[in-house]
Amino acid sequence: MFLKSFVKSGTLTIIDPDGGTSSHGCGEPEVTLRIHDPGWPNRSLLRPALGVGEGYMDGAYTIEEGDIQSFLDLCFQNTKWGSGHWFLGLVSAFERRGKRLYELNPVSRARKNAAHHYDLSDEFFDMFLDSRRQYSCAYFMSPDDDIETAQEQKLRHIAAKLLLEPGMTVLDIGCGWGGLAMYLAERTGVKVTGITLSQEQLKVAQDRARRAGLADRVEFRLQDYREVPEQFDRIISVGMFEHVGTNHYRTFFRKVRECLKPDGVAVLHSIGRADGPGVTNAWMRKYIFPGGYSPALSEVMPVIEREQLFATDIEILRLHYADTLKRWLERFAERRDEVREIYDERFCRMWEFYLAASQAVFRHGGHVVFQVQMSRQVNAVPMTRDYIQDWERSPKSDGKLDKIA
Repeated sequence: MFLKSFVKSGTLTIIDPDGGTSSHGCGEPEVTLRIHDPGWPNRSLLRPALGVGEGYMDGAYTIEEGDIQSFLDLCFQNTKWGSGHWFLGLVSAFERRGKRLYELNPVSRARKNAAHHYDLSDEFFDMFLDSRRQYSCAYFMSPDDDIETAQEQKLRHIAAKLLLEPGMTVLDIGCGWGGLAMYLAERTGVKVTGITLSQEQLKVAQDRARRAGLADRVEFRLQDYREVPEQFDRIISVGMFEHVGTNHYRTFFRKVRECLKPDGVAVLHSIGRADGPGVTNAWMRKYIFPGGYSPALSEVMPVIEREQLFATDIEILRLHYADTLKRWLERFAERRDEVREIYDERFCRMWEFYLAASQAVFRHGGHVVFQVQMSRQVNAVPMTRDYIQDWERSPKSDGKLDKIA
């Protein structure tokens, strides 16, 4: 009965453990699930996100027509923009009751959460990311761009918004494996301090900077943003704000203001919600990003205002992350056997589900990426946006992609 009222777009065929078949909805995509565990449907009804994800990981069902991507596309096509089944709205409302607890990230917990996701095997991330290991939304100027090209374009786009000059100091909050910091030092002659909470990321970033001859221009630290004492000409944060949590937004932006010189510029690049405030679903919270939350701009902008920062530019990247995730999933699939040798089949299915679900939510579920440029002074950046395109087309932003081994 639930599926009949839920599936309005696409066709979902269910084969139960006894071999009985039922079909729901009509049109594309066409997906057929075979249920192996008779108890799985009832478990999933009470907590759909957790049940569907764990069911795929544990083999409670298999997909006989279509694949995990088409199945999750179908699911999100039928839940987007609050138009899904009323029962799912009820589940979401219940989940929101624990929102502030889920997103509580004091320093000690933030470090533990970072280690959960980012301290995986070093070689694992190389299997699906680009050579600079950019684990955030790429920038597609053409639908035919490969992941290397699109990620290089993202770095160039961000650098243009930072208005960099040689000798400037830059703070990279959530520096990952150091790809952005090294790009900025290579192309613009700035000095970058990158901070991360992941021991594995720190080790890789320091090693890469040393082998690239950039150790004198790029410093990496194992440090929480709340512990940074200096001021900088520029601040950049890419893909880290999703780990801050709404409880800590005031602290985050206050620290940005404190660390930014009076005439400085900051850029925040983050996943966001176009459909308003929500809550991270239970499966993603448990298995992928504990403590994580992607905010709506309506949750971010009031805090920026209260901390007396000017929002000097806001750009919304819509389907760029969907295309990024599509390429990551394709690359993951090509090397799936190698991943299974490092971990196991359940881990592979967990990551397949994560990448496919993330792609589906950016195509159908109201998720976007926003870039917010900020300053302490109203005249810190030019009055028109021409400078962004001018820099992207300038000789210093050109050049072949520097492969960092």
